Amino acid sequence: MNASNIELAIDILPLELCNTCLMVFASLFFALIIGIPLGIILTITHPGHIKENKIIYKTLEAIVNIGRSFPFAILMVALIPFTRFITGTSLGTAASIVPLAIAAIPYVARLVEIALKEVDLHILEAVIVMGSTPWQIITKVLLKEALPSIIGAATLTAINLIGYSAMAGLVGGGGLGAVAIQYGYYRFNTFMMGSTILLLILLVQLIQWAGKALSRIILKKRGKIFHV
Repeated sequence: MNASNIELAIDILPLELCNTCLMVFASLFFALIIGIPLGIILTITHPGHIKENKIIYKTLEAIVNIGRSFPFAILMVALIPFTRFITGTSLGTAASIVPLAIAAIPYVARLVEIALKEVDLHILEAVIVMGSTPWQIITKVLLKEALPSIIGAATLTAINLIGYSAMAGLVGGGGLGAVAIQYGYYRFNTFMMGSTILLLILLVQLIQWAGKALSRIILKKRGKIFHV
């Protein structure tokens, strides 16, 4: 390690860390606003649920399974025309958000479906007997009861997106992945490579901690409300 490596790291890493965070959280936002409704539809149209519809369920299930089966590197290359249409370019941080979000949508949908199906059926039966509408069941029972699990799903998705964002550096994406490839691997700079890996690990740990802390807060408040 020498002074030039330290200066290079100081110049590059803070900006690229911000770019990685932008990619991860922007793509997570779009994945959640599309994936959560998709997960809800998968849940309520499942056989035996409140809005059973085998055709819709089987169709969406097939789409989600196909979406989850694509390796991200292949998906990113396949989406280059669409990415260029949306952002005007296929390179850089903004362009990486498109394939990252599309890759995360089916993942979020499946995790949300699993979380919602964990809600006690006796609770659903009780609110149905009370005359609750499907909208009330979804918003006041399913989502409310499954909220800690949904937060866990968002946390897992964010962590996966960090890995995907690093992989995006291989095909012209920005962020820490691009730094690791361009300055670490290609230039045989072990200091830069190690620094980017360390930052990615710290970012994963921070997101994991934040997700767990938020889930604990919600469960604690729910416990207090129940106790009262």
